[in-house]
Amino acid sequence: MKNQKILFESGNELAAYAAKQINYHVMGYYPITPSTQIAEFLDQMKADGEHDISLIPAEGEHSAAGICYGASTGGGRVFNATSANGLLYALEQLPVQSGTRFPMVMNVACRTVSGPLSIKGDHSDIMFTLNTGWVILFASSPQAVYDMNICALKIAEQVKLPVIVAFDGFFTSHQKRNCYVFEKDSDVQDFLGEYHAEFTALDLQNPVSIGSYMNEPDIMNNKFQLHQAMEHAKQVIPDVLMEFAEISGRNYTLTERYQTDDADVVLFLLGSSYHTAVIAVDKLRAEGKKVGVFTTNILRPFPSDALFDCCKNAKTIIIGDRQDSYGADGGNMTLEIKAALQDHASDAVVLSRVYGLGGRDFYVQDAVDMLNLGYSSRPVNQFDYAAGVYKGDVSLKVQQYFDPITRKEASPGLTACSFDEETGKMVVSGGRVNETTKMPKRLAPGHGACPGCGIPVNVNLLLRGIEGNVVLLFHTGCGMVVTTSYPKTSFKVPFVHNLFQNGPATLAGLAEMYHQKQKRGEIPDEPITFIMVSGDGGMDIGLGSAIGTALRNNKLIIFEYDNGGYMNTGYQLSYSTPKGAKSSTSHVGKYQYGKQFFHKDTPQIMAATHIPYVATVAECNPADFIKKAAKAKQYADEYGTAYVRALSACPLNWGDKPNTERKVIQAGVDCCYFPLYEVENGITKITYNPRDKKIPVSDWLKMMGRTKHLANEKYADIVDSIQAEVDRRWNRLNALSENELL
Repeated sequence: MKNQKILFESGNELAAYAAKQINYHVMGYYPITPSTQIAEFLDQMKADGEHDISLIPAEGEHSAAGICYGASTGGGRVFNATSANGLLYALEQLPVQSGTRFPMVMNVACRTVSGPLSIKGDHSDIMFTLNTGWVILFASSPQAVYDMNICALKIAEQVKLPVIVAFDGFFTSHQKRNCYVFEKDSDVQDFLGEYHAEFTALDLQNPVSIGSYMNEPDIMNNKFQLHQAMEHAKQVIPDVLMEFAEISGRNYTLTERYQTDDADVVLFLLGSSYHTAVIAVDKLRAEGKKVGVFTTNILRPFPSDALFDCCKNAKTIIIGDRQDSYGADGGNMTLEIKAALQDHASDAVVLSRVYGLGGRDFYVQDAVDMLNLGYSSRPVNQFDYAAGVYKGDVSLKVQQYFDPITRKEASPGLTACSFDEETGKMVVSGGRVNETTKMPKRLAPGHGACPGCGIPVNVNLLLRGIEGNVVLLFHTGCGMVVTTSYPKTSFKVPFVHNLFQNGPATLAGLAEMYHQKQKRGEIPDEPITFIMVSGDGGMDIGLGSAIGTALRNNKLIIFEYDNGGYMNTGYQLSYSTPKGAKSSTSHVGKYQYGKQFFHKDTPQIMAATHIPYVATVAECNPADFIKKAAKAKQYADEYGTAYVRALSACPLNWGDKPNTERKVIQAGVDCCYFPLYEVENGITKITYNPRDKKIPVSDWLKMMGRTKHLANEKYADIVDSIQAEVDRRWNRLNALSENELL
């Protein structure tokens, strides 16, 4: 047995530690709670020089999966981690990986699949992967997360299939335990051995075509060989687990059981709930009831025989599912265990209960109640949700927290726009800052934003310049989370939420429905301005949808609060994070100075789609902000897509004080990192030129905790490169402003 040490770590930390010891070649990743920490911990270890894994931040989970697939075709070792809707977004790539037989390991910290949006743990995500051709291990404890991550890679390389290591989000991903890890990274690497891919896209002497087009007989054969690989995994997995036991002293089997041999009633639970149920079994055994509990450490290939062996003597089997296969009278574990029982001609009574959805806690008493179903003297439904759910009351009416804002109230005539045919530009009248305070707030003060947060400030400033009816759509992000905690809302106007990647398309569909229903005379003649609010990196993963909407020129406003990171998941770097800024995925250490590349210029990207109106705004210039909002409304109502971007403060993650944010925003504008301009019908105009007020970008960087380390002389070349890029973009903008033909 190899020497080991004890670490007090969480499941996520141990997944990262195992990856570090393996020293993978590449990790493609995208932040999503609760798996995000894995990439964060790996980045911190890289900053400290503990590994040299190439960590590639993608703009979405689909791309992260593509990065991993591409890297795996190069014949190296590849790693990924995700959760929930991120896993579903990447789902299309999973059969590509397995169908071409390239190994890799992906961790899934299991989480509720939206909608409605929830970040808590259940098993609704992992069950979508059952038919993707991936081997799936399920770790019920932080120790198992570490151990299975090491075993997973060896399994993957032996059977030439990718492997998922799944575990409970928060219950396991964030739970800290004393766990054993190998003292030497080399012991892990020796256990795995060297990996030599049979075929790679980097072998120039033996060129191969990967992912060929196949007709019917060949694709049938390909899928059969995938089936054979999964059958082979049934032999490989026990062997690998046995080998691991020899070097670790920890013996994992396909299934685990407790007190099932003589039990009349047994309970199946997947994941961390199993350990809770063990206590319940002891409690009921003390009362003289013959009960037991069992679980599985593997979902694919499904260990039917081993699971049957766990419950073969029971008269009643209760199966707890932390997800529901809606309409099938049970979750996936119920369906698969029932099939196994049928194959073995079991006559046991099977009861199915859905429990713990959305991270609902599972206590010992809950396990007791489930086990006691087997002793009930009253008829029991074969399938039901566990006790404590509200099944609804159709007689109840939806409570409205605010009186609706009428069109008249929302149109006080403070701002007006007209199109000047001669100049080809919108002319704004009114829009004076003090007067626009009379505009009724569509976003009420009752929200949960942090002190100093720029989101409500910027949204309300935008809406002060937009008269009339509005419908709002928010991407996932802080702006949505802090305003719509069920059953309440901070919005006085219609509000829709969709996920990061699809907000613009969703709003485009809604806007088009409005125009169609108006055209057909199905709704009153009430003009509506449609506004999508994005931020927290939403214009990374959602950029494709935004560009598509812009190219269609749908009549709506895309408003981005640019806070320079994925703030809603704990501040991971986004493509709008400044170069050199530290975040939870761009740490500062001996070998790293923060984010490695320059920030994305989204306004110029959107301008390249030739939409009618693009503008940048900042709360430090409110009059400019309000007038641009008025222009955006007019263009969106009459001509097509308008895009507006605001520099938005986040004191929690920028590392400054809430009462200084206005000064920080002003400095960001005055150093020309965030220039204020508009592109109106293809013509660029700078609307604020700092001139004598222009400051070095370093003056702005040192105002924030996330970038103040750059003031150290050893980072002078980094600051110089940032200044050079800011100057280049500013000079180019000036050239565009001075020449309408550019």
